Amino acid sequence: MATTNGTAANGSANAATPTDMRAYRAPSLLQPHRARDALRDAHEGRIPPLQVYFLMLSAPSIIKVIAQLGYDVILLDMEHSPMDIGEMTRMAHDIQLVSEGRTMSWIRICGHDHANIGYALDTGASIMVPQVETVEDAKHIVSAAKFGKKINGTRSAPPGRWLPGISDIGVNSELTLWENLNNQAAIIIQVESKQAVDNLDDILTECGEHIDAVWLGSLDCRVSMGLPGFWGEEPEFLEVVETLNRTLRKHDMPFAGAALGTPEQVKAMGEGKSFVAVQGDVFSLLSTAMENLTTGRELLPAVNISAANKKAREQEQK
Repeated sequence: MATTNGTAANGSANAATPTDMRAYRAPSLLQPHRARDALRDAHEGRIPPLQVYFLMLSAPSIIKVIAQLGYDVILLDMEHSPMDIGEMTRMAHDIQLVSEGRTMSWIRICGHDHANIGYALDTGASIMVPQVETVEDAKHIVSAAKFGKKINGTRSAPPGRWLPGISDIGVNSELTLWENLNNQAAIIIQVESKQAVDNLDDILTECGEHIDAVWLGSLDCRVSMGLPGFWGEEPEFLEVVETLNRTLRKHDMPFAGAALGTPEQVKAMGEGKSFVAVQGDVFSLLSTAMENLTTGRELLPAVNISAANKKAREQEQK
């Protein structure tokens, strides 16, 4: 029976020493962290899984709070948020600057547009790309994300983004800035249909060297299959999950995804994942707001007369 995680893709249950992402920061916080190294280290058990906060609302003020808490990653959702390029850039910078490098910025971009990929990476973030269906999709994404014709990169070098001698100092002094950036920023792809999962073996065979993790978009996958909800036990869906797990094991590819709910659910959903969304703004707002509303209705009386009004009524009755 298929599992709900990528355990066998990792296979390591060894405890790792907690760390924070300052160990992976670049010389400038305007550059991406060594996110590729962090993902691989988490996958191979050298550090704990990356703890991710998923920001689905376009809310810069929330960033300034969450960036102080110690999450390894804050993932900005440009795909489903009313977020323009300027706001995305400011929020990505705030994550890394306010956290003083403890937290990496990551952006789920909107589609596969070449310019969108460049804009997101130019902020100093890593990226997550939705709806990757075919080898051709993956090749286009990798090309748009990388500098240099040697690896078929078509990303344009931004002349005013990293200043000479100030913010362009590389992690590895033997490489150019552009080679360093290629090695630092990570790419997570989302497979969100049965077709995409069926094609994943070919995708990773052709492009796996430049892809750093895979996220199963279970909601879109189930929508495409005519199934309700985020998850289920239908045989046809579990077959998709098993195909995914088998492919991740074959390619030794890190698995990314969410782990939300009760402690038992978090443990089960997070097992084997290297990049784990454990909380998000919509989820925390919803759960806290509903809990507080329920508590208020239970604890406060149906008619709650203030002390002043109560005294006035008593005097009227006399």
